[in-house]
Amino acid sequence: GLLAQHRIHIELGKDHRITYPDRGGGAGGGAAASSGEQVAMAAPEVSHLGWGHWYTLRELEVATGFFADENVIGEGGYGIVYHGVLEDGTQVAVKNLLNNRGQAEREFKVEVEAIGRVRHKNLVRLLGYCAEGAHRILVYEYVDNGNLEQWLHGDVGPRSPLTWDIRMNIILGTAKGLMYLHEGLEPKVVHRDIKSSNILLDKQWNPKVSDFGLAKLLGSERSYITTRVMGTFGYVAPEYASTGMLNERSDVYSFGILIMEILSGRNPVNLVEWLKTMVSNRNSEGVLDPKLPEKPTSRALKRALLVALRCVDPDSHKRPKMGHVIHMLEVDDFPYRDDRRGGRTYRDSPLEKTRLLEKQVNDSGDSSGYESSTHVNRPSRWKEKCGFVVAK
Repeated sequence: GLLAQHRIHIELGKDHRITYPDRGGGAGGGAAASSGEQVAMAAPEVSHLGWGHWYTLRELEVATGFFADENVIGEGGYGIVYHGVLEDGTQVAVKNLLNNRGQAEREFKVEVEAIGRVRHKNLVRLLGYCAEGAHRILVYEYVDNGNLEQWLHGDVGPRSPLTWDIRMNIILGTAKGLMYLHEGLEPKVVHRDIKSSNILLDKQWNPKVSDFGLAKLLGSERSYITTRVMGTFGYVAPEYASTGMLNERSDVYSFGILIMEILSGRNPVNLVEWLKTMVSNRNSEGVLDPKLPEKPTSRALKRALLVALRCVDPDSHKRPKMGHVIHMLEVDDFPYRDDRRGGRTYRDSPLEKTRLLEKQVNDSGDSSGYESSTHVNRPSRWKEKCGFVVAK
């Protein structure tokens, strides 16, 4: 009520309008609208709020048809997402947060601003928020082609529109978005819930990672994630069971599962053991989604499998960082670089490619996290064998 009575619009150039609630009754509240200088004093937060927009509950009710069931486009542990159309015609995704701690509006805004300042083409952009009464609502850009889970597991007919090249583009774009969260921000953002339903797709099949920052926003990360970990069971790293904590290395594990899911079209639960068995039986091609319209080259497939297997190493410290993952996916001859020291070339030998893959399966031990001591030092020898240098 009170929040929405007086609002101050501050123009920041063509595309940026910050709408700020005037609390009214506060010091200088009534006079704030009359002078630009006083506005800055009354709302000093403006300087770092250039990212977004404060919405009223009424605006968002109108945009979503009063949160009508027919406008629901997603539901998850964090809340219900509605398709909305703002007064100016902009399409948005409106996420009405459940389980929110009803935390103080100021605390909520600080966390939301941190998410709002994040800009990357492979991350869904947060446009603004609403905090009125007990309501905590986030407003995102609308990504118009559904999510990856729908395209992998939904009814798309006998041939998937997701070609091999599109799938690799989705894997690489997702990796770039994650790398930005882990390595491009200070403080870094750990996603904690990487899964196919959180990868949104535009009409050109470009991936955009959604829901980052929400684990922190919605509470004690440890206890909050515990209540919803079963919902994403197949993606959760094995060390979570013993430590109860999820960090960037567990994001890498979840990303490895995501690669396997994208390659195979299979449900993530028990996917690692199935895939390792297929590779051990020298049946890498049997891993591929039967709905793939065309098969990749053996080399491209083995590269993707090798990256996925490294990401799901039971020893979290042996998993590559996301920047390293991108390097492995992009460099042409990974992992078949010439080993000149040994006077041999692996590049042209299909058998050597297969051996590399099998070696990674063996080196990574079993998914329970119990590793035999004979395997402990192998990955470094494997890297030497590949002539692979970790990018600094």
